[in-house]
Amino acid sequence: MTEAVTTPAKAASIPARLEAVRQRIADAAGRASRDPQGVTLVAVGKTHPVPVLLEAIAAGVDALGENRVQDAVEKIEAIGRTPEWHLIGSLQTNKARIAVDHFDVIHSLDRIGLARAISSRATAIGRRSRVLVQVNVTGSPTQGGVAPGDLEGLVRAALVLPGIAIDGLMCIAPEAAGDGGVAAIRTAFRMVAARWRDLATLARDHGHPWHHLSMGMTGDFEVAIEEGATIVRVGRAIFGDRST
Repeated sequence: MTEAVTTPAKAASIPARLEAVRQRIADAAGRASRDPQGVTLVAVGKTHPVPVLLEAIAAGVDALGENRVQDAVEKIEAIGRTPEWHLIGSLQTNKARIAVDHFDVIHSLDRIGLARAISSRATAIGRRSRVLVQVNVTGSPTQGGVAPGDLEGLVRAALVLPGIAIDGLMCIAPEAAGDGGVAAIRTAFRMVAARWRDLATLARDHGHPWHHLSMGMTGDFEVAIEEGATIVRVGRAIFGDRST
């Protein structure tokens, strides 16, 4: 298995970058004896405008990720509900209503108050909102997510709320340049994958899908796949820098 986080060479176009990312996904899945079809690629548009996202969709992207609710709403209204839309950034409780109305999957459930707000809105409009519980693996107060020690308590509390379908866990790895380097990233992913397995029976016994592990971004998605990620969130490797 690879022990180096790699940054792809800059490709000439979004289709070429996308193809390179898909190949890296396939290679990482192969190293882990996994089917690459079991890994969903969420292309993270962030600050990129609608025409750029449309180019990615034309190249085969079928899931788009956005960090900010308000910015995403304008894009969703311009592009439509296809592709699938994922909210991958932190979510304020007072914006839960908008998020439920517009996103197919919310990756950043990290507190019971937010779970209740999502539940309330989803129930009011007669739907079941797919969510992932975000785990804070770094301990940083500036990073969203529930502390690993509080994860089971939050999951248990959210499982009984109507209008929510808990589909697994999400995390953001430590920086590769920080203490521990790639080994620390792998350890974090491995820990979250273990917690995902520990909670799977509980969640499914309560009628929740519990399918996914959302782990890995441009700098570390190959390591994430090797450790069990079923969703990777890749922006820069597909879209390049905002200035390109």
